[in-house]
Amino acid sequence: MASGGTGQAETGRAEKGAVRTALAGLTTRGRSFLAAGIAAAICAYVLGQPDLLRVGLLLAALPLVCAAVVYRTRYRVAGSRRLSPARVPAGSEARVHLRMDNVSRLPTGLLMLQDRVPYVLGPRPRFVLDRVEAGGRREVSYRVRSDLRGRYPLGPLQLRLNDPFGMCELTRSFSTYDTLTVIPRVEPLPPIRLTGEAKGYGDGRQRSLALAGEDDVIPRGYRYGDDLRRVHWRSTARYGELMVRREEQPQRSRCTVLLDTRGLAYEGAGPDSAFEWAVSATASVLVHMLERGFSVRLLTDTGTSVPGEGADGFAGASQESADAAGLMMDTLAVVDHSDGTGLSRAYDVLRGGNEGLLVAFLGDLDEEQAAVAAKMRQRSGGAVAFLLDADSWGREPYGVPDPVNRTEERLRMLREAGWTAVSVPRGAPLDELWRQADRERSGVVTAGGTSGREAGS
Repeated sequence: MASGGTGQAETGRAEKGAVRTALAGLTTRGRSFLAAGIAAAICAYVLGQPDLLRVGLLLAALPLVCAAVVYRTRYRVAGSRRLSPARVPAGSEARVHLRMDNVSRLPTGLLMLQDRVPYVLGPRPRFVLDRVEAGGRREVSYRVRSDLRGRYPLGPLQLRLNDPFGMCELTRSFSTYDTLTVIPRVEPLPPIRLTGEAKGYGDGRQRSLALAGEDDVIPRGYRYGDDLRRVHWRSTARYGELMVRREEQPQRSRCTVLLDTRGLAYEGAGPDSAFEWAVSATASVLVHMLERGFSVRLLTDTGTSVPGEGADGFAGASQESADAAGLMMDTLAVVDHSDGTGLSRAYDVLRGGNEGLLVAFLGDLDEEQAAVAAKMRQRSGGAVAFLLDADSWGREPYGVPDPVNRTEERLRMLREAGWTAVSVPRGAPLDELWRQADRERSGVVTAGGTSGREAGS
């Protein structure tokens, strides 16, 4: 790594800084030799022993010479980092590939390579690189893993230079770093049919015809392969380019996934907490609905929606499903508890228009917020709520259980408002709850003689 020079006006300051940096790089061995040399020189002066003075000067000079040599070393080394993959689910491993190129005409000495990583990703990786020839390269790699979602910086990459005697060690850093995104775990969900689906690019592929009148036709630009019989000559004359009739307009099914992030609605922390389960379940439903061709939007209790590129906040037909999923996964990777106490902001967003299918993951609700959540069903084509059972997720040890099961009471309020409501106990697999929501909707009777709604109670 080549270090740049300083201007003439700062020459004195730069020299003082260079000396300070070189002396700060002395190792314990180097400091010991320097201290021993100074002590020997003082004793030689006091005792009048010239031979001891020579030994003291040699001991003191050796670490100083090594520090000067190491500091003056000018290795021109280029470093790069590559993540594979750059976005990884929680609990999975990613591999970091490091590459060092010697771009100078001289070979390097022994190099120690070190990359800075956050504590949650594991120990700091260190590598010892032997002599790198002129124009040569070395590649090494290490693995990182985190059970906690988030965005973690990797870097900067550091080179540690030392002398053969181990007297001095200096660290020089690259300026760039990369970011590893740990997204929530995504579980595959079984394909079920939920009410409220608009038949578009989902299952039915139903299309809505445009108005047939000549004045009401919606033209679009001509594309290669269009039938020339569909050319709309009036629009062609108006716009000055070839226009064709848009005889049918595809409709995409819509789905809004609501995540309750209120801090007071959840207990506990860590990978196995109720909030982390809700985030992971939200990510699973988002990916599942995108794979089925839905226009999907992520909404939180704060009223924030993702993605927000369209006017209505949905991932529209012009967006690739993978890009939309990546954007929402990046958002869920860093989502945290909100300071809000209610769901009114989310309700204000939902009552603005036709939301299609609504899937909500709700924490603990009091009676007021359960009433707000119940009203969200009015504008939705279909609504499915997964309500966390607060007692089974850790609230019971902190107090005496309520004689009236609050979760059952909230489920009753949601069902009376038209929701398909399912209770979520600790340890319940999401795919089973997803199937249970289908049974709740259809009222299928289980083998034990109870309905799906009663079985989930």
